[in-house]
Amino acid sequence: MKKNKVLTLLLLLLLSLVMPKNVKSQIMEVGASAGLSYYIGDINPSKHFMQSEMGYGATLRYYQNLRWAFRLQYSRFNLTSSDEVVAFRPERNLAFNSKLDDVAFIAEFNFFDYWTGSRNSFVSPYIFAGVSLFRFNSTDLNGNALQPQMNEGVNYDTYSWSIPFGIGVKYSLTKRIGVTLEWRMHKAFTDYIDDIEGYYLNKPEMQRGNGNSHLFGYNCDWYGFLGLTVLYRFNLPSNDACHYM
Repeated sequence: MKKNKVLTLLLLLLLSLVMPKNVKSQIMEVGASAGLSYYIGDINPSKHFMQSEMGYGATLRYYQNLRWAFRLQYSRFNLTSSDEVVAFRPERNLAFNSKLDDVAFIAEFNFFDYWTGSRNSFVSPYIFAGVSLFRFNSTDLNGNALQPQMNEGVNYDTYSWSIPFGIGVKYSLTKRIGVTLEWRMHKAFTDYIDDIEGYYLNKPEMQRGNGNSHLFGYNCDWYGFLGLTVLYRFNLPSNDACHYM
């Protein structure tokens, strides 16, 4: 009985340390992001940021409290890769470009109390994960659409789902302006972003080239983003304690 009481007290103490303080009124933010987008898959199995292209997006974030936030994210990623540059399988001489539109719902957890405009809770690292729906439009280097060509004899869908996840850091600049820097990866549930599924690359080769094959089967398509987001806060709390008056 005494042991149970001690465990209960320890649990209550732990909860008191990790439970976030409530925000006096609801906080929302709207923002725009820009950065580098890139592809990981059959052509480029492991070299992050190789052949990076410009990516951008828009964010609407809702703070449940000082630790938890939820956001709706739109992103446009420009992806490209070629055997000539990556040199993983240069004899194939394959390449693609893709404009990928992604809409994601993401949950965030701040390691420290945070809200934009706070004097004391103005910076925090965070982690996040969610789900997204995306559409891709892959072409060859001459701009010809790849999906209608059915190079592997498959009329695949250009819409699919992904699991976005990653890490970042938030910083409050002013009473209403905050910035985030984050690295986000998307695990796609299609293997055709690069128009390659199985004909050009067999399973043993995929295992040697990409360790992720063991965890997620033989679907090798991922896309990533490293970017900076500038956010504007509205619905200020009534007891605002800010950097700037």
